[in-house]
Amino acid sequence: MRKLGIQEIQDIARGAALLGAGGGGDPYLGKLVAIGAINECGPVTLLDPEEVPDDALIVPFAMMGAPTVLSEKGIGGEEYKALFDLVENHEGKKIFATMPMEAGGLNSMFPVAAAARLGLPMVDCDGMGRAFPELQMVTFTIGGIKSSPVGLADEKGNTVIFDTITNKWSEELARSVVMSCGGSVAVTLYNMTGKQMKEYGVKGIVTRSEKLGAAMRNVKNVTDKTPEEAFLEFTEGIRLFKGKITDVRRETRGAFNFGKVVVDGIDDCKGRSAYVEFQNENLAAVVDGEIVSTTPDLISLVDTETFTPVPTDALKYGKRVLIVGLKCYDLWRSKEGLELVGPRYFGLDTDYVPVEVRGKGGIR
Repeated sequence: MRKLGIQEIQDIARGAALLGAGGGGDPYLGKLVAIGAINECGPVTLLDPEEVPDDALIVPFAMMGAPTVLSEKGIGGEEYKALFDLVENHEGKKIFATMPMEAGGLNSMFPVAAAARLGLPMVDCDGMGRAFPELQMVTFTIGGIKSSPVGLADEKGNTVIFDTITNKWSEELARSVVMSCGGSVAVTLYNMTGKQMKEYGVKGIVTRSEKLGAAMRNVKNVTDKTPEEAFLEFTEGIRLFKGKITDVRRETRGAFNFGKVVVDGIDDCKGRSAYVEFQNENLAAVVDGEIVSTTPDLISLVDTETFTPVPTDALKYGKRVLIVGLKCYDLWRSKEGLELVGPRYFGLDTDYVPVEVRGKGGIR
């Protein structure tokens, strides 16, 4: 158990943006929302998963929708209480704590704001260890935990609750509400016991985000190696490509951001080319026509000077980026995990090959 203050929030936002694999929205906006809540309501208590009683009710909180819309529309502020009251009335039980559903710029921060404003602790755990675009894409689905009742609320005051027959149906029905409500809503789902959270959650994700963020903040102070070498070492990242963005194509379709970013090589990659395809999150990285990484491994673009992660909605012409591959949580590499989030689910015509094999340890 420890408290999260302003510095911790800033580091978590930076580190979670890296783990968001391009998705999860603008970390700057999420950070402002969380800091505002802490300034008004005080620091948030972060619980280790093992500190949570087995019979406690844990309710994850997130925002759902296209990252570009989330960044523009944000959150109204009344959604937290409306949703948590809805869940408590439905469950007939008091909520013990909240937790993030994924790592990402916004969805690592909004649970902090919810915890601060509702006076609840937050658990150091999530359901992805990264970010994915659809509601059923969590480790809890592999564990057989139902996503419903799913609570949805928009900034206007509309609320709805779904009981669904499968987690995929939760995604389908919730996505329709998202579209009707202007492209983004607040959501609670996968209400679970402390025991279920400890069995199937990705533990320590908030602390990992914080450590990554602190290391990125201090990367220029390293003296025994280059900042790039230090970044790759502390992230355990695989260097896939380095270049300048020459084209970005994106469209919002079905409350998702779809697109492709094209990168021309610089420095040791000069004369070569790469591109990354995304659906909210980065799905595949291709260098000189050869796939070097795919989902569920993480593909992140970071600024070559500051090593600040660049989400898909912030990609722009001329920006110099390092494309980095990171290993995903082990459970995603199982048969069940790949059925949920593997490359073929997203329409990529390739089987999954781990980034440390496909990337061959770095640029060839």
